Amino acid sequence: MNINATKLIYFSPTGTTRKVTEAIMQGVRTATVEHIDLTQPGSKKLIIEEMQNELAIIGSPVYSGRLPTDAISRIRRLKGNDTPAVIVVVYGNRAYEDALLELRDLVLEAGFKPIAAGAFIGEHSYSNNAAPIAVGRPDAEDLRVAKEFGILAHMKMTNLRTLAEMLPLQVPGKFPYKERVALPNISPVTEEKVCIKCEACASVCPNAAITVRDAVMTDPGLCIRCCACVKACSTGARTMEDPHIRQVAEQLSINCSKRKEPETYL
Repeated sequence: MNINATKLIYFSPTGTTRKVTEAIMQGVRTATVEHIDLTQPGSKKLIIEEMQNELAIIGSPVYSGRLPTDAISRIRRLKGNDTPAVIVVVYGNRAYEDALLELRDLVLEAGFKPIAAGAFIGEHSYSNNAAPIAVGRPDAEDLRVAKEFGILAHMKMTNLRTLAEMLPLQVPGKFPYKERVALPNISPVTEEKVCIKCEACASVCPNAAITVRDAVMTDPGLCIRCCACVKACSTGARTMEDPHIRQVAEQLSINCSKRKEPETYL
């Protein structure tokens, strides 16, 4: 099969999933590439054309072993039309559990044909100076592996005459999926004396949960605790101070300090 165009489709609040999908795309090497960023609130209303005669690379972060519900609802708006897809999840060096299986099932439901899958590591959303978790990942080695994975996925595509001759893609995970962790309404807070009202936090929030006026206001009911606002804050004014989240971060920093490597399935 000859594929000349690629669509990069990702939900990536802190940018790690986007980096991985872009590295995979470098290995695929098609003539044209289009980004479909499902991260920002406006993507809920984005008009997405049905896909034909192209390859989709679809990526999502992992939240407690599952896909984020916002990523699920936005991916469900896609219409695959039997488009071949490379799927990838990015997790914070703990475990991806049922997320990759969930993504495979989700893209099948949307009409795609998954041909390859990968689980990569990105800096954990809760990582901070006091509790570092997979800091700087995906790093150069991760991105090299992602590019090689893209090359192998492209080779698999070119060796196929039709998608019908391909066996169903098998990935780890269990169904029913892991039960979601229900957390009370928690969100990062802003130290107003340090805040310069640059609105960087509001600009990266995937759910428009942040409003910047005389003070920075956050709707905890909309916050998904991706911590994109924390990582985007140049002055350090934005922090996650909730005791439960801080405890989780400290435990992850201790228990998940050993480096994990990407896993790929073709």
